[in-house]
Amino acid sequence: MLANYLIGLREGLEASLVVGILIAYLVKTNRRDLLPPLWAGVAAAAGVSIAFGALLTFGPSGLSFEAQEAIGGILSILAVGLVTWMIFWMARTARFMRAELQSKLDGAIAAGAIAVFVVALLAVGREGLETALFLWANAQTTQTTVGPLLGALLGLGTSFVIAWAFFRGAVKLNLRVFFAWTGLILIVIAAGVLAYGVHDLQEAGILPGIDNLAFDVSATIPPASILGTLLKGVFNFSPAMTWLEVVVWVAYIVPVTVLFVRLVWGAAPPPRVAPDDRGDSAGPVKTAA
Repeated sequence: MLANYLIGLREGLEASLVVGILIAYLVKTNRRDLLPPLWAGVAAAAGVSIAFGALLTFGPSGLSFEAQEAIGGILSILAVGLVTWMIFWMARTARFMRAELQSKLDGAIAAGAIAVFVVALLAVGREGLETALFLWANAQTTQTTVGPLLGALLGLGTSFVIAWAFFRGAVKLNLRVFFAWTGLILIVIAAGVLAYGVHDLQEAGILPGIDNLAFDVSATIPPASILGTLLKGVFNFSPAMTWLEVVVWVAYIVPVTVLFVRLVWGAAPPPRVAPDDRGDSAGPVKTAA
């Protein structure tokens, strides 16, 4: 539940920032008449994301056990790939996100309401589909739906409140620090999802080694215990892992963490922007990660 809360919080805040930037730019350029198609695009993106999540949850239910495990494993690995790309993309380019979105919206404004609808649909829909897939993949590691769904909804709700307060000026949030640390946490969560995806493929018979356990501490840390539940919910820790799962987990988390830390904390901080230049779409902005 906690892991999905963090996923919902980070992804929800990112999507909220996108919507807030688009709305603020339309208001600033006196194009409030284009707000309805913008909101329609946001609503459509949310609907597509929810439908995608429902398809992932209920679609494979009628298939055989092996087929379900194979689909679960493949989609889990795909989810890890997407979220890893998103983490690094956010770390590299997010401080220019406002300028990029405003540039796209300029072209859409010139083209009309339908173009604004499409810009909102694509900008928010990408975030929504990635979030739905990763939330679903992470929920598979817990073998339950209620807790992860509740955690995701609470995270999304918290992100909307923070974004609203942020744009209203009620709170100050260092987005660079926020996305840096949540990115690091997501890498740990993604490593667990990747290991679980490999386990699914082993159970489906696609990958070998299902009986070659690297360790089994189920007697010491029962999966249903408080400690086992906490480790599973936060770190996707499994008390019994095969050698292949352990190798994949280490092979992912070590290089990805090193590269991410070098990118985020090893790079020079972005140049500060004067308050009068916040609306300038040509340069970096302070509200970026």
